[in-house]
Amino acid sequence: MDTNEDPPIDLRSDERFMGEALRQALRAYDAEEVPVGAVIVRNGRIIARAFNQVEMLHDATAHAEMLAITQAEASVGDWRLNECVLYVTKEPCPMCAGAMVHARLGKVVFGVGDPKAGAAGGAMNLLQFPTLNHRCEITSGVREEECRRLLKTFFAEQRSKPVENGETERPPDEAITNT
Repeated sequence: MDTNEDPPIDLRSDERFMGEALRQALRAYDAEEVPVGAVIVRNGRIIARAFNQVEMLHDATAHAEMLAITQAEASVGDWRLNECVLYVTKEPCPMCAGAMVHARLGKVVFGVGDPKAGAAGGAMNLLQFPTLNHRCEITSGVREEECRRLLKTFFAEQRSKPVENGETERPPDEAITNT
């Protein structure tokens, strides 16, 4: 084998680990959070699992990816996650993508893209921005339909709920608009 070749992509592993991220997304769904889940894998083993907890924690930064990065850093004992792969059900936002670059994640695998606000090639690509000190490898579209369906179902249910607490508008289907 030529040593200059990239290693083969193991789609079965990507699909299996995305399945774990989907399980986390279902936990978010059950908690009435935007159903995004993430896991971080190192050497073929999951070292972090998280789901969106923005409403539960009253914290705008409590995205699944951010919580998983913090857990993984604790597991590894370092803020550098070079040898890790993050699996997330929805394309990361700019905040999360920035954290991924700073944590030096080796690879990011996501399910469904976000053309309006995604920062891994949707609206922009911070994960591979040429002037930043690190670039993450990206794989997109893993178990895409399952990820899309969960988000669409969630937002449809949110729109059908009666308006409460003096709110004047329903939550937008911010995650998936081009389906």
